[in-house]
Amino acid sequence: MEGLSPGDADLVPQVVGRKEMEADEGKDGRQQGQRLLEFEPCCMCFLDPRRHAHSVHLQTSCIMKLGRCRSVKEFEKLNRIGEGTYGIVYRARDTQTDEIVALKKVRMDKEKDGVPISSLREITLLLRLRHPNIVELKEVVVGNHLESIFLVMGYCEQDLASLLENMPTPFSEAQVKCIVLQVLRGLQYLHQNFIIHRDLKVSNLLMTDKGCVKTADFGLARAYGIPVKPMTPKVVTLWYRAPELLLGTTTQTTSIDMWAMGCILAELLAHKPLLPGTSEIHQVDLIVQLLGTPSENIWPGFSRLPLVGQYSLRKQPYNNLKHKFPWLSEAGLRLLNFLFMYDPKKRATARDGLESSYFKEKPLPCEPELMPTFPHHRNKRAVPATSEAQGKRCKP
Repeated sequence: MEGLSPGDADLVPQVVGRKEMEADEGKDGRQQGQRLLEFEPCCMCFLDPRRHAHSVHLQTSCIMKLGRCRSVKEFEKLNRIGEGTYGIVYRARDTQTDEIVALKKVRMDKEKDGVPISSLREITLLLRLRHPNIVELKEVVVGNHLESIFLVMGYCEQDLASLLENMPTPFSEAQVKCIVLQVLRGLQYLHQNFIIHRDLKVSNLLMTDKGCVKTADFGLARAYGIPVKPMTPKVVTLWYRAPELLLGTTTQTTSIDMWAMGCILAELLAHKPLLPGTSEIHQVDLIVQLLGTPSENIWPGFSRLPLVGQYSLRKQPYNNLKHKFPWLSEAGLRLLNFLFMYDPKKRATARDGLESSYFKEKPLPCEPELMPTFPHHRNKRAVPATSEAQGKRCKP
């Protein structure tokens, strides 16, 4: 199915839940017989191939990898644990294995032509990924209707956003290092596989009772190649959005994840968001207040970014990270500054972060198994966020 074009898309099966016949051609180009394609019961609702050839290619790729899909009736929904941009998430029990899983219902409201492209991307990417610090997609199951699709994910007892909201005392620095190292390992794996997450934030970081941290929610993630293709800058939750995105770049690299990683590290250290902007203009101003005004000297090409002319940047010559974190070691400040480089080409990579001396000095990172355990708030019925801060944290 590589290189599927609109003309080729008509070859893709157009129905769900029955067997399709495809002709095999012999060496002379004539049909030699019929080959049976098993798509029953299948979990994908197809798009019109004449209008959505790329999406058909994604769906077919999913089907080839998934094969037969189980019914959601084989899972007992225990409670609702959250709702993201792309679907509702339940804690559920697999009645066949007795395993507790996260069951994510794919949102279809705004899609009249089948599975949302964001969910297709999430499925195809997660099928490729296997890493201890990346959430696991176990399988895809179907409901009573063709448009009812669920992702069966590995279950994690906590998410970091809720922990930060409800913890009586902040994480210790050793615990922060333990968390950040795990996120960096997951990021290194993603970036080595040419995937940009594009929505890193504390609410998309999950933690098991054994202290294992996993990056979740790949609805905005993209695979990238060389040369890098243009992408929309309207990604990444505002508080974690890199300056090049705010200034309109369409050239996105793994560096946007690393800026978000800096915001996460700072948030864990301070026990509150570092750059809680209320608008894009406010967000840019907060960044300038913290790091100083960018210029061509420190960020070549800055003045040519599409939206630079829309901002009146204050003249602020100082980097104030040290004033924000006066207790942080020199190694810790170096790492933060490296993650917050204005120039994406000079910004730290995941490997740079993992090799930082910050993680080799005392207090050393604690072992994941020694991370504290917390009440299982995700085992209870989810309630809407009541605090303004919690609401903003989840705002795209």
